Amino acid sequence: MASAAEQLAANVSLSQFAKATELKKRLWFTLGALIVFRLLSHVPLPGIDPRALATLFDTTKGGVLDFFNTFTGGALTRMSLVALGVMPYITASIVVQLATSLSPQLAAIKKEGESGRKKLNQYTRYGTVLLTAIQGYFIAVGLEAWGASAGQQAVVTDPYLFRVTTVVSLIGGTLFLMWLGEQITSRGIGNGVSLIIMAGIVAQLPVTIVQELESVRTGATSALLVIGGFLFVVALVLFICFMERAQRRVLIQYPKRQTARGMMQGDKSFLPLKINTANVIPPIFASSLLALPLTITQFAGSHLSGESRWGDFVISLNQFIGRDTPMYFLLFALGIGFFSFFYTAVVFNPEETADNLKRYGGFVPGVRPGKATEKYLDYVLTRITVLGAAYLIFICVVPEMLIPRTSIGFGGTSLLIVVNVTIDTVTQIQSHLLAHQYGDLIKKSKLRGGTRR
Repeated sequence: MASAAEQLAANVSLSQFAKATELKKRLWFTLGALIVFRLLSHVPLPGIDPRALATLFDTTKGGVLDFFNTFTGGALTRMSLVALGVMPYITASIVVQLATSLSPQLAAIKKEGESGRKKLNQYTRYGTVLLTAIQGYFIAVGLEAWGASAGQQAVVTDPYLFRVTTVVSLIGGTLFLMWLGEQITSRGIGNGVSLIIMAGIVAQLPVTIVQELESVRTGATSALLVIGGFLFVVALVLFICFMERAQRRVLIQYPKRQTARGMMQGDKSFLPLKINTANVIPPIFASSLLALPLTITQFAGSHLSGESRWGDFVISLNQFIGRDTPMYFLLFALGIGFFSFFYTAVVFNPEETADNLKRYGGFVPGVRPGKATEKYLDYVLTRITVLGAAYLIFICVVPEMLIPRTSIGFGGTSLLIVVNVTIDTVTQIQSHLLAHQYGDLIKKSKLRGGTRR
C-alpha cells in the first residue's frame, strides 16, 4: 500500500506550477544562467581568425577534440571564452578528492564540517586555475604552430600577447562557469555543473540531426542505417532509465516496542542501494582526466613537430591514446571502473550506516548488529557496484566504438549525462511541488483549527 507521501506525489500535476512561486523563480534563474552560458560559447578569444580556425578544425573531425567539443556545446571548435568548459574544474575536484582519501591532513580538514568543506573547495579552485593555465598555454602555442603547418594564419596578433590573453581569457571563462554552476545549484534547480555539461551536449543535438539527414540526402549514408542508429539510441535510453531506477533493497527489522496500550508489532523497512550508486560521476571524471593529456598532446604536438625527438614522442603518444584507438577505450573503461568504486566509497559508508542502525535498534535479519552488519553491507555494495561499473562501461564505451562504423551520432557518455541529469532535475521539481503541497495542507489545517476555536 502506498504511503501518504507517495499518494500526494502521485497527485502532483502541472497545474501546481501556477501556485509554486518559488519553484518558478528557480526555473527562470536556471534557464537564464544556461542562456548566458550559451551566449558566452559564441564569444571568440581575441586575436583569432574565425574562418581560418574553422578550416583547421575541419581536419580533426572525428578526433578526440571533436569528442570533447561535445561537452562544451561547440565552444572548443569556436575557441570561445569558455572553450574548456568546466572540465578543468572537474579534474581539479578529482585530484582533491583523491588527495583527501590519501592524505591524513586533508582527511582531517574534511571532518571539520562546513569550514573544512570550504577549505577543500578553495583548494579545488586553485587547482582549476592551474590546470586551465596549463591547458590554455598549450592551446595558444598549438594554434600558432598548427596554423603555420597547415598554411592558415589562425592567430592574427603578436604571439606572446596572444598567449597571455588566451590564458587569462580561458581562466576567466572557466572560473565564471564554475561560479555559474554553483549559483544554479544554490538558487536554481538541479546540479549546476551537470546542467552546464548537459546544455552543451543538447546544443549539439540539432547539428548532429541535420548532419545525419544531409548524409542521407546526398547518399553518403543509408537511410536504414540511420533508422537503425535511432532505434539503438532509443533502446539505450530505455536501458539507462531501467538501470538508474534499479535497486537492491536490504530488509531492515526493528524490534517490538512496548507502549501504554501493550506490545506493538516490530517495524520493517528497506535500505535502498542503487545499482549505479555513483550516478554519472565516473564517466565525467574519466573523460576529464583523458581530456587534460589529450588536449595538451594534440596542440603541443603540432608546436614541437620536427623540432626535436620530444615533439615526435608527443605526436606518437597522441596517436597511441587518441580517440578510436584500443588504448583510449581501455583507459576510458578502466577510469570508469575505478571511479565507480571510488565515488561509491565516498558517498556510502557501511561503517557509519551499521552504527546508525545499531543505535536505533535496527538490524538485518540473520546478521548480527555492528561489525557483522558493516561487513554484510560492504559485501552487498561491492557486488552491486561491479554490476553498476559494468553497466556504465557498456553504455559509455560500446557506442563510442560504434560511432565511426555506424550512423550513431550520439555518444553513450553524452546520452548517459542527458538522461541522468534530466531524471535528477525532474525529481527535484517534483520535490519542490510536493513541499509546496505540504505547505498548503499545513496552512489549511491551521486555518481550520483557528475557526474551531
